[in-house]
Amino acid sequence: MFPKSYYIIFISLLMSLQSKAQDRARDLGIQIGILQTGPYNSITDVSQVTVGHKTKIEGENIRTGVTAILPHNGNLFQMKVPAAVYVGNGFGKLAGSTQIEELGNIESPIILTNTLSVAAGIQGIVSYTLRQEGNEQVQSVNAIVGETNDGYLNDIRGQHISREDVLEAIDSAKSGEVKEGNVGAGTGTVCFGFKGGIGTSSRVLPASLGGYTVGVLVQTNFGGVLQINGVPIGQELEQYSFRNQLESADGSCMIIVATDAPVNERNLKRMAQRAMMGLAKTGGIASNGSGDYVIAFSNNSSNLIAHEANNLQLEEKKYLRNDDMSALFLATIEATEEAIINSLFAAQDMEGKNGRKVKAIPKEKVLEIMKAYQRIR
Repeated sequence: MFPKSYYIIFISLLMSLQSKAQDRARDLGIQIGILQTGPYNSITDVSQVTVGHKTKIEGENIRTGVTAILPHNGNLFQMKVPAAVYVGNGFGKLAGSTQIEELGNIESPIILTNTLSVAAGIQGIVSYTLRQEGNEQVQSVNAIVGETNDGYLNDIRGQHISREDVLEAIDSAKSGEVKEGNVGAGTGTVCFGFKGGIGTSSRVLPASLGGYTVGVLVQTNFGGVLQINGVPIGQELEQYSFRNQLESADGSCMIIVATDAPVNERNLKRMAQRAMMGLAKTGGIASNGSGDYVIAFSNNSSNLIAHEANNLQLEEKKYLRNDDMSALFLATIEATEEAIINSLFAAQDMEGKNGRKVKAIPKEKVLEIMKAYQRIR
């Protein structure tokens, strides 16, 4: 027999784990889509993809951070990944996007932060790249930095993100479970009038369709009329954009799509376009003042792009046919939709700049509504 204290500790641990599990929509019975998730239901289900956060919550006014996504665990500058960018609405600052469009690849970590810290993101990436072994002769780095504006809760004008914060996020990147909600670049964000944040999800295709994995990570900071799995939650809660003239739909959403499928930059752009369909399914409207950007990449090992080649050299690579892309499109839509909902469910109430408060989505009320619509499994 174990002492009574052991049982108390066990029960406390069990309750803690249950509480943690309930931070995600799927654990509460909200099953979005038809495809299976990966083991972590995260962008890190794509092999070698890692994610790191630097969260800055200081005093009454600093509510911001950095999120780093590394496409593989090697030297990204020397072994680049095929990539594409799709702009849902261009009211934003996505550093490095033109070179992705021109060359169809990514050669750096992807950094997400706040609008006025894009420069710090670039500095951090450059420092990280130049210090890597094998990059001693590098004199140009295409740093990829996306942003959303967290100025409602954060003293954004104070520019509290430093190069060192960016390096810390990169250096902390790991596989496995990804923290969501009020962390990293999602620390001070607001989504559909509720506390937004970082969210992630994944889908794995059946073996008959290749068995490939698609993972999505989002930084949510936008408005619209919230829907969860087709249920009009925003209307039922009477909280949505344009409900009265004081409420705005403006904001932004950064969406990162990763896959291990052998997909070239052209079809990665097609996948990126489908991510916006996932955003639309949540009720986002890509408003005039919203920066909605999608970055999609493939880290399939056979199609990495070497920085240097000897003399004139033809590349031999194998990619999926157009006819084989539809399942990946569906996986992207489903994972994006669920990642956005996870960002809301994982977020917590936050008080920030000038005493402003943003409440987390009321999950208990949401579940009641979902049950009324018979959309809980």
